[in-house]
Amino acid sequence: MKYLLFTATFFCAIAFKSYAQETPPNNQTFNFTVQDCINYAYEHQDSVVNAKLDVKSAEYKVKETTGIGLPQISGQATFQDYLKAPLVIFGGNKFSIYQKYSNNFGLNLNQLLFDGTYLVGLKASKTYKELSQRSYTRSKIEANVSVTKAYYQVLVSNEQVRLLDANIAQLKQQVDQTVAQNKQGIVEKIDVDRITVQYNNLITSRENTIRLLVLNYQFLKFQMGMPIEYEVTLKDKLQDVNLNETVNDIASDTTFYRKRIEYGLTETSLKLNELDLKRKKAQFLPSLSFNASTALNYQDNSFSNLYNTSYPSTFIGLTLNVPIFNGNQRINQVRQSQISVLKSKNDLGNVKNALSLQASQARITFINGLQSLNNQKSNQTLAEEVLRVSKVKYQQGVGSSIEVTQAQTALEDADNKYIQGLYDALVSKVDLDKAYGRIQ
Repeated sequence: MKYLLFTATFFCAIAFKSYAQETPPNNQTFNFTVQDCINYAYEHQDSVVNAKLDVKSAEYKVKETTGIGLPQISGQATFQDYLKAPLVIFGGNKFSIYQKYSNNFGLNLNQLLFDGTYLVGLKASKTYKELSQRSYTRSKIEANVSVTKAYYQVLVSNEQVRLLDANIAQLKQQVDQTVAQNKQGIVEKIDVDRITVQYNNLITSRENTIRLLVLNYQFLKFQMGMPIEYEVTLKDKLQDVNLNETVNDIASDTTFYRKRIEYGLTETSLKLNELDLKRKKAQFLPSLSFNASTALNYQDNSFSNLYNTSYPSTFIGLTLNVPIFNGNQRINQVRQSQISVLKSKNDLGNVKNALSLQASQARITFINGLQSLNNQKSNQTLAEEVLRVSKVKYQQGVGSSIEVTQAQTALEDADNKYIQGLYDALVSKVDLDKAYGRIQ
């Protein structure tokens, strides 16, 4: 069955996760609902945790950008020893205007008064933070979907074990009855062998399902970010899952795409490109800054007398920078940014169409899945009735053991198809919720 097949990538990922994490205490046991598992993933799943760290990093980026507009203060100290001082020629004579030793201590201040690129950059940094927050939301949604599907996978596997146990129990009674009848000479040995083969096959199927169930639990813990060594049991039951979805009400929502995080991320990307365009245009504007400096300077030809006299200096001033011409670099940068904005607008329209298509596919898949599940339930009921009648006919001597065997095989096949249909319906329900933006 396809839902029980795992790729080699998954096994490698689980092995790496188990190896990479520290060995936890053996007594860690959790009894979780599906929402408990989701909440646990929000706090421990690697991709979610990293996305949350990206949000924190973006907050620091905003503060870093804001700091550009705050006063910039720096101190400096210089010491010079002219091993050979420069000479100045005046009136045919050579003079040195430099003292052999000099030491300077200074404090500089620069305050940005106006810069168009800074103002736009400040908005862009806040939008970048918004982008990281939406990426964090997307990571949580993906974790929600993955954990929910893995949780349902365990529930369905448990249901499969239950059906196998029921079949094994009733088949064991049939085996015992057939063996007893064979001893009495009522049935042939081949009838015993035929039903024993079926019984052994069911036992093997149950053992295989149990082993896969262990993997399903490990896969759930992997999706949650929980160490594989921990124990988790499930509170929710299959009957707790509501598959009676009113699809028509969902389909009537024509603005659902705005609830999708993918659309929000594309909108934020467009906003960033528009801000980048504004920043490129702001490069044509002049910038103005205030600057000030104060310093103490010590000079003397004798090192021992260097600090006897200080020469203080202080100034304030304004610096105006007016861009004039730079080889048309700025105008070409603006044109490139304009193209990026156009592309982002095209991406936004394409995302809307893609999300609408995805929603239609999810809706149809869900409807088909429910119909198939209901059909498999009916087939399962019919197969149980056919088996019951076949047994009665066989016990009354008007039926054959082959007929009973075929009816048993048909029931097992109906059970397997029911299990597959159940899993498909549950997964399509999750995909439907995601497609219409109902997982936040």
